[in-house]
Amino acid sequence: MFLYLPLTTLSSLCDSSDEAPDAQHAKSTKGSKVTSERIALFVFCVLLAAAVIVIYRLCKFCVRTRDGPCACDEGWDEHGGKCYYFSTNKSSWTESRDECRAKGGDLVKIDNWCEQIFLKTRLNGKMDNFDDMFWIGLTDAVEEGRWLWLDGSPLNTSLSFWADHEPDNWTHENPDGEHCVRLGEEEGEEPLKTWYDKFCKAPNKSICEKWVKTD
Repeated sequence: MFLYLPLTTLSSLCDSSDEAPDAQHAKSTKGSKVTSERIALFVFCVLLAAAVIVIYRLCKFCVRTRDGPCACDEGWDEHGGKCYYFSTNKSSWTESRDECRAKGGDLVKIDNWCEQIFLKTRLNGKMDNFDDMFWIGLTDAVEEGRWLWLDGSPLNTSLSFWADHEPDNWTHENPDGEHCVRLGEEEGEEPLKTWYDKFCKAPNKSICEKWVKTD
């Protein structure tokens, strides 16, 4: 693609050189506009390709091989220096956290876009239906609307992935509202917006996280 665009532009310029001077002059304005559009499209394609390459390199995760196994326990997946466990046990948010802590970790904290992409990709095929979601370590149980991760750090609004109309603190199912967050499938056109607040005692699967082994 990247070679085709400039060659096409060059070809257009060469072809126009064979026309009569008057014809070239008549088309000069239109030709300049088309050339500018092609240059802009070429630059856009280059930037897009560069962005894809950067995201791929940042977001690629370790796959177990015979020569270089991941530094995580069996059943855990490695990514970005951390290990992730996708529990299929359905329990409350608190019980899910207890399960993670018993395994030496905690409910996952999503720190960046790459981590969200990784988790979303790994969850493909692990959810039986739209409501089949996974708890993550985010809650506003202390103060409504003030979302905190389990390490006490506040949610960075520029790194949040709420689905459309979320969080909504829906009270029709339970008057206590929804103060815990789960990760599921996208509802709209943006595939990374997969966070939903939920009643904390509702049974759900969960994602545990811990650092890779260093010894």
